[in-house]
Amino acid sequence: MILITDDLCIRLLANGAADTETDHVPVVKLFDPTGPATWLLSELDTDGDTLFGLCDLGFGFPELGSVSLAELQSVTGRLGLGMERDLYFKGRFPLSVYAEAPRNAGHITEDERLLKQAADALAEPHSELPPDTAEQTRR
Repeated sequence: MILITDDLCIRLLANGAADTETDHVPVVKLFDPTGPATWLLSELDTDGDTLFGLCDLGFGFPELGSVSLAELQSVTGRLGLGMERDLYFKGRFPLSVYAEAPRNAGHITEDERLLKQAADALAEPHSELPPDTAEQTRR
């Protein structure tokens, strides 16, 4: 199977060439048909090999990062099967939402409820630092 068609390549390259850092919607989903590994990819570098997206090797800790297309094409899993492209995948949320959803699911998910919860959580303003009480006392 061709993992990245010409049409997908054009879309991935366009995302990768964006002048500003953008939270792109994933363009393609690749997976190991005999295991838990999954990749949601949104960008391709001009080298034609380096893809960026959400990578889940099946250990319960999906992370954003880069992966080599040549490496994915060369991998054979159990039963001698290579990686495959999900022909029916349609990204509906930005990559950050797909990266947030595994906090509840433990793996990349397309569950609409979990994705909406992740989108809502990312939309809520929150600070990781406690309020500066010394600053408030001085006022």
